[in-house]
Amino acid sequence: MAFNVKKRGKLTYYYEGERPVLSALVTEELSDGDLKIYFAGLTGGYSAKGVLGREELVSMDPHQEIPLVFQSWEKWLQDAGICDSLKDIDFVEVHAFGCQPKSPNPLVDPIGYAEECKRLRKAYAEAYGGFFATYLPDNGVPARFTVHLVDVPDTAASYEFYSTALLQRGSRD
Repeated sequence: MAFNVKKRGKLTYYYEGERPVLSALVTEELSDGDLKIYFAGLTGGYSAKGVLGREELVSMDPHQEIPLVFQSWEKWLQDAGICDSLKDIDFVEVHAFGCQPKSPNPLVDPIGYAEECKRLRKAYAEAYGGFFATYLPDNGVPARFTVHLVDVPDTAASYEFYSTALLQRGSRD
């Protein structure tokens, strides 16, 4: 995909469409030549669906979802011609909001719901930490990594994510 690009002073906006609501990426040129990168939020999810009798079970799977977010961001960097890999940048902040469980219903099964919240918190924390350890072992880790279980307007969503990173064009020693 080719982005539309708008440059205004130190900022460059990478977006789709003629009347965008958000830019996928915004970069800020720093005085030393480095590039600060703001990644747009992604809302979505990869949910494993199964059928138990007549009841449909939807289970959120952070170990599948989290890598997809980072893969999307890497593709955006490539499509914008900024760099080839997430290994080329350093994340400063990552804000991640894991959504509340879709089942069980907290009114019908409050204990099951509490257990699912606990499972999701643990799984999201493992998936985030595991991503950096597995895919970016030579990079630093963000100074802020926010993880919350919240409800968002998108009833099918499993997460919402946004971040800030730095492309250091000089020495990284």
